[in-house]
Amino acid sequence: MPGCYSDLDLSPNPLEVARLVRAASSGYIDLTSSNPTQQGLLFPPDVLRAATEDYWESRRYAPDPHGSSSARAAIVAYYAGRTPPLTLRADDIFITASTSEAYGLLFALLADPGDNLLAPAVTYPLFEYLAALRGIELRPYQMIEDEGWRIDGPSLLAAANRRTRGVLIISPHNPTGAVVSDPVAELSRLGLPVICDEVFAPFHYAAPPAPPFATVHPDLPVFTLNGISKLFALPDMKLGWIALSHAASGYSGRLELLNDTFLGANSLTQHMLPQLFAAGMPFVDSMVARVRDNLDAALVAFTGHRCLRAKAPDGGYYLFPAVTGWDDEEALALHLLDHGVLAHPGFYYGDVSGTHLMISALTEPAVFRAGIARLVTALGT
Repeated sequence: MPGCYSDLDLSPNPLEVARLVRAASSGYIDLTSSNPTQQGLLFPPDVLRAATEDYWESRRYAPDPHGSSSARAAIVAYYAGRTPPLTLRADDIFITASTSEAYGLLFALLADPGDNLLAPAVTYPLFEYLAALRGIELRPYQMIEDEGWRIDGPSLLAAANRRTRGVLIISPHNPTGAVVSDPVAELSRLGLPVICDEVFAPFHYAAPPAPPFATVHPDLPVFTLNGISKLFALPDMKLGWIALSHAASGYSGRLELLNDTFLGANSLTQHMLPQLFAAGMPFVDSMVARVRDNLDAALVAFTGHRCLRAKAPDGGYYLFPAVTGWDDEEALALHLLDHGVLAHPGFYYGDVSGTHLMISALTEPAVFRAGIARLVTALGT
């Protein structure tokens, strides 16, 4: 869609301007970072080195639009070990350069310019840019905060029209942490393909680990997205994948053509993937433990506070507390920054009713606790 970004205001917003000023003076504690490499979470380098050792001398470029057979076998085994297991074949897997690329491929697969996809009204702001690149409309459906941010089925039906081509779901959800563990009747009524982002799947808190969405809705064509950025804290080694459920297998030929057009996934990271799965899970467990400890600490600190209300999230590694006594989320975030702590206002994540903050529990624990203490104090005055 030529010129789709021509009217964007790319100047820094007031919170970013204030952040830069604060950074140049007394500094602040950042409670927004979701970059694990900036929070001391570095995947074991010995595993990375070992995973590359036998690559260099046998290196051959053998492109496959599905990805390397060994990497796909490791992904199939990973889903077989989930709870409940998701049974896949190697040909159900398409390896991509990232989950963002996977979204782009699926948007192109499912929708033509002028078509639309249904997306949660509260969500990470990636989708609107990817949709704009394809000339696709995103039509929002609501999530019910008082019921753990579950999908509002009637709003899902109301958002669909004759040009709706699919539904986007994130489970665990970013930033609310909601997990879809039971069938959504309205999704079955629509019968549309579902793109389900499961990059936060290992991170569970108030609920058991998120089930693969394709096992919750075997009746629907489901495209499951994941990758190593969140799973193994390797955002610098970009590798993602799409897993097609049995009901989505009819899309395989067209997706193969699309992925063959780019062949974005690099051979080295694909070669490493089996060893990352084989040796990396203890590291994943340590990340999950850190997030759980941080969430514990924050929820205790918020207990009884006069204006902070936070429910334990099902999963993910964010907190999305509601704040009473403030109507302007930007003013709230600026107030916190004046007190030396950075949190994101809720409107960064869409049309969110009420006043909210986004806090990342991936933050290094000592820094996280200090930041939460500042936030609690700033909102108590």
